[in-house]
Amino acid sequence: MTSFLTKVAAEIINPIITLLFVSALLVLFWGIVEMIWKSDSEEGRTTGRKHLIWGVAGMFIMVAVYGIITLIKGTIGIQ
Repeated sequence: MTSFLTKVAAEIINPIITLLFVSALLVLFWGIVEMIWKSDSEEGRTTGRKHLIWGVAGMFIMVAVYGIITLIKGTIGIQ
């Protein structure tokens, strides 16, 4: 059972977390770029700020999920 859970974590869960973290990072960077490019427009700055907030929130959630999964794996003895 532990071998199966280790394989699921390594092959499915970890790549999904990595993909979502990278997506959140791209949204964050896009928000920065958008704020710089559209700095003369209030609407552009507002949109960029929203992307920044969502990017940071997404990264925070992914780090929290990774921590929770690591805690669970440690509790049930999966390496």
